[in-house]
Amino acid sequence: MFGLIGKMRAQAGKRDELLAILLGSSSAMPGCLSYVIAKDPADVDAIWITEVWDNRDSHKASLQLPEVQAAIKQAMPIIAGFDTSIETEPVGGFGLDAAGR
Repeated sequence: MFGLIGKMRAQAGKRDELLAILLGSSSAMPGCLSYVIAKDPADVDAIWITEVWDNRDSHKASLQLPEVQAAIKQAMPIIAGFDTSIETEPVGGFGLDAAGR
């Protein structure tokens, strides 16, 4: 499996708008086992995105999906930046089928 954990910052006061864009584009991504978007309780403009994919290639391919491309285009003007991005190798856990390894 392939995982990503990233912290994204919205332009001041635009976090809810960014969340809506991301949540609206996160369905039907082949190979995506988990896609969780969370508010950062300590930073009113930050969000955390945690992703688990069956493999790196599925994640890469998802970036070419029309709905993902549209979301990126819509979100870019309100993204202030990316603070942290970490690749992981998930091994399982609640909600993840160990057979997906």
